[in-house]
Amino acid sequence: MNIKNEVSEFVRSQENNTYNYRQVSHAIGVKTRAQQRQVAMILVDMAFNGEIIEVSPGKYKSPRLTSATTGIFVRRSNGKNSVVTEPDGETLFVAERNSMHALNGDKVKVEIAARRRGVEPEAMVVEILEKADQQFIGTLEVDKHFAYLLTDSKFLATDIFIPKAKLKGGVTGDKAIVKITEWKEGSKNPKGEVIDIIGKKGDNNTEMHAILAEFGLPYKYPETVERAANRIEPGITSEEIAARVDMRDVTTFTIDPKDAKDFDDALSLRKLPNGNFEIGVHIADVTHYVHPDTIIDREASKRATSVYLVDRVVPMLPEHLCNGVCSLRPNEEKLAFSVIFEMDGNARVLDYKICRTVINSNRRFTYEEAQDVIETHLGDYVEEILTLDKLAKILRKKRYENGSVEFDRAEVKFDIDENGHPTGVYFKVSKDANKLIEEFMLLANKTVAQHVGAVKGKKKAKAFVYRVHDMPDAAKLEDLAKVARTFGYKIKVNGSPREVNRSINKMLNDIKNAPEENYLATLAIRSMAKAIYTTDNIGHYGLGFEYYTHFTSPIRRYPDMLVHRLLARYLDGGRSVNLQKLEEECKHDSDMEQLASNAERASIKYKQVEYMRDHIGEEYAGMISGVTEWGLYVEIEENLCEGLIPMRDLADDYYDFDEKNHCLVGRRNNTRYRLGDKIRVRVARADLEKKQLDFVLADAPVRRPDEDQMGRKVSVAQALKSSGKEKKKTRSRSSKNDKSHKRH
Repeated sequence: MNIKNEVSEFVRSQENNTYNYRQVSHAIGVKTRAQQRQVAMILVDMAFNGEIIEVSPGKYKSPRLTSATTGIFVRRSNGKNSVVTEPDGETLFVAERNSMHALNGDKVKVEIAARRRGVEPEAMVVEILEKADQQFIGTLEVDKHFAYLLTDSKFLATDIFIPKAKLKGGVTGDKAIVKITEWKEGSKNPKGEVIDIIGKKGDNNTEMHAILAEFGLPYKYPETVERAANRIEPGITSEEIAARVDMRDVTTFTIDPKDAKDFDDALSLRKLPNGNFEIGVHIADVTHYVHPDTIIDREASKRATSVYLVDRVVPMLPEHLCNGVCSLRPNEEKLAFSVIFEMDGNARVLDYKICRTVINSNRRFTYEEAQDVIETHLGDYVEEILTLDKLAKILRKKRYENGSVEFDRAEVKFDIDENGHPTGVYFKVSKDANKLIEEFMLLANKTVAQHVGAVKGKKKAKAFVYRVHDMPDAAKLEDLAKVARTFGYKIKVNGSPREVNRSINKMLNDIKNAPEENYLATLAIRSMAKAIYTTDNIGHYGLGFEYYTHFTSPIRRYPDMLVHRLLARYLDGGRSVNLQKLEEECKHDSDMEQLASNAERASIKYKQVEYMRDHIGEEYAGMISGVTEWGLYVEIEENLCEGLIPMRDLADDYYDFDEKNHCLVGRRNNTRYRLGDKIRVRVARADLEKKQLDFVLADAPVRRPDEDQMGRKVSVAQALKSSGKEKKKTRSRSSKNDKSHKRH
């Protein structure tokens, strides 16, 4: 078979359809991993040569001439508006003059200009078909005759004019949520009205609520839902116990973070007469209390996940349920959905059963307390914890041998005073106690997914929620392998996922404490795809599992509630549910998970900037964590706070951005700043409004206000303009002001 010819023939037959390497491979009869990677690289080459178009990462189609289509408008404050077309997901540039003032998320009809080789394709909005529910967060400025919302939105470059009758009591300095009500053709500023006043700018609660609102996440719990939840009782009657497996007399405990209140998993252990171990993974039976299409369920479905900000948890379920009725608190009878394993001393699963149980936890351990037992062999339930730790370590070793990727990244935490101000930074390190829980949760999730998905013979698996993780982007993996080779490390880009992952793990292990560790580890992480929820099981590449789901956290994740309901239905012999509806729920949950993750990162960034504001002028050792055309991102080693060295502050030379090699190169002195390099920086600016830190090189010369980047004399006006300090002349903010801090 001539694979290149087969791919070309397939492409010619597709007209306006989109396709990825998996679909092409299936269509031309390619089955091996090596051949699939060859197909992927052929598509990459064809896109590079302009023969096909990459409409989104890994997704292609044939070029088309002038045409009209619909899509979702993406507005950016830097002026780089675009439309993502339907149904192929192609991204097309839309100039502001051609936008009809469409807002981010609006469904629009566009006309697409004929393509020219080497020129970015462009579209023009001709009709706004559906207006998205748009809200903007910002600070109110109220004068005698008018008011404005000063936004920091990445989706809007202008302030919003607000009639004084629409202020809802807001005054200057209030953080507010505003919706746009009108944006006339030719008008620079839209008109809006206040939806809610969040609080005073700078107040910790206000700023955390503003972050949630910025990502469209709720910051208040509806009272009607709270009242409905408060009416729910544990209801552990003798009849309910009789309908379940009674495990109240089996040694059971929870291991959680010290500040946790919602205990949604517990472990039990007892030795069987045959010398094997019975290990129970017990998960809070949330769906026993939260029934489909009730007011509590609808709110949980909408939220899809608890949100973990830097100083608080915004729960998916009302507190009465998540911290009370459902939480597996010690010395209380609790209902659970359990996976009970029979394992031998080598951590081999000899048998398992999935059932509803009633348990009574004997002890609540923090991770620190359990870790102390593991290290000292002293304390409560020593034998049980040491046995579980031994089995977990065997499971972990097998998992890595079978292809799991081993990333170990420190998690940033803050010491926060009573006013919410960060006073210190520390790192959450995953130790044996954390890994013990992790391994048994992974085992339970994998077992549940296999139980439903791994059907025998020609039977068709019933619709189910899987947690999947696709293979790395072929181009990024090739890039990683090429860079790794320059340091003497070999990464396989062909072969089975197990072989590829083993080679990545070997590199990650070999580079520990080497100068290039940060650089290569960062590139390896960025080569990976994002995990999502879907009904289409393609396996979990990062874990090396053929089947995987989320079953173990129903208190804080709605997909786990879906899995509990489906599992109960199928264990009772029920028919498969509607696949399309389930897939829609999976997509919503994936989207909300991403929003929650973005909000968490924004809250961390806010606290980092707030913390570093107390350290202006101080010097730190750092690592270059990002290289862009507008400067260098640097992560401080001591506290992992990340800031930017703007290109304008690299005053010793003109620098060119070498995207391929992830570096900036000086034209005159050939000085190179590369991803992963260690450098020393000084904290120059900390802007809480924009969540931005600016650094300068610790040994950088201080430039006079009347000098340019090369030290040449210029007028003060020119110097101010080049440094971005020239005053705004209109209410419409420059789209360039925020560009330097946008990470893509």
